[in-house]
Amino acid sequence: MESPGEIEIRPVGQDDAGAILKCLAAAFEPYRAEYSPAAFADTVLDEETVHVRFLQMHVLVATASGNVVGTISGVCHDGEGHLRGMAVLPEWRRLGVAAKLLAAIESCLSARGCNRITLDTTLPLQAAMKFYEKNGYRRSANIADFFGMPLLEYIKQL
Repeated sequence: MESPGEIEIRPVGQDDAGAILKCLAAAFEPYRAEYSPAAFADTVLDEETVHVRFLQMHVLVATASGNVVGTISGVCHDGEGHLRGMAVLPEWRRLGVAAKLLAAIESCLSARGCNRITLDTTLPLQAAMKFYEKNGYRRSANIADFFGMPLLEYIKQL
């Protein structure tokens, strides 16, 4: 494995769809049993929905030696950004990949006029919640239904 300094963050290319699907699947597979089937499918995407995400959101990938090792998506509407689909391959966790992805998407959304960013997460993702809190996100009181699961909102002011 390479050092985290060799990670490159770049916009997604159409050829990255398969690698993003593999990354999402690997990152969320340990939580499959804690997700409803519909929530899991919406989280890991498929051949069709990954391309919808490419059209609707700004998608970034983290690469090492040209291979996708992480991804994140974001969109900005009326000054508010929203993040989705943060995933890092298990063997690349704790090497700074997620922090680089998060900083890059925050920078992209800020450049598009966002002054606040929201994201949603689920209860099984305790490590993700700690990561977001460490990076300035605070849990709001908003809890939505995500295919039968509680969906917790986090907010960060830029």
